[in-house]
Amino acid sequence: MAGMIKRRKILAAAALAGLLFTGSGTAGETPEATARAVEQKLRAVSSIQAEFEQLHFSMSVSAPMRGKGRFYFQKPDLMRWEYEEPEKQVFLYTEGVFQFYIPDENRLIRSRVSRERFESEILSLFTGTRRLTETYRIEEAGFPTENRGADQIMLTPLEDNGELAYLLLETDRKTRNILKAVLFDWAGTKQEFRFQRIRTGQRFPEGTFVLDVPPGTEILDEDDIIRSPVKPFAAEIVY
Repeated sequence: MAGMIKRRKILAAAALAGLLFTGSGTAGETPEATARAVEQKLRAVSSIQAEFEQLHFSMSVSAPMRGKGRFYFQKPDLMRWEYEEPEKQVFLYTEGVFQFYIPDENRLIRSRVSRERFESEILSLFTGTRRLTETYRIEEAGFPTENRGADQIMLTPLEDNGELAYLLLETDRKTRNILKAVLFDWAGTKQEFRFQRIRTGQRFPEGTFVLDVPPGTEILDEDDIIRSPVKPFAAEIVY
């Protein structure tokens, strides 16, 4: 159970980090200009597809936990993470509900996103309810990278949001795609996301944001307001 809880925490951070992609744009000469360019493209993008690598650093372990897979997003609020490593997992967000499916454990975990969670930080920025320049103190950042021609900025919340201490973004100077997103919390945990093969404006196959699970799957609802049924199936998850 402890391992399952750790995985859920990592994926919750992934849900937030996954909302940091952009489309094409022009370079900014200052951190504020970079932030405005990112913000404009977040509003303009209709869908996103990418490969990702996730690293979870904790003060309690010496080596980071790693994960790899594919990410899909479609406006207004459909999101899917497919983890291929270290084990197959699916993390889906639709209609305000997070669904986390673990095939090897034959378990589905569902939780409703609270209004406070949805309205805060990166998720709300992606949906256009907040502006980067109005929500964060924006500063130039410099951290190790292998990407040439990239801009780096640091975003510090102007108001206490409970968990996030600050956020580092690395954006391609020409395309304004987010290459890295690094989140730090007050407990000293760091989540780093590296993105590649980013494509925007794609049309996804029907069923991309549908999660069907096999009969007999254990379903755990983490609050009382989730009433939606889960459709069983006899083969595999619909991608």
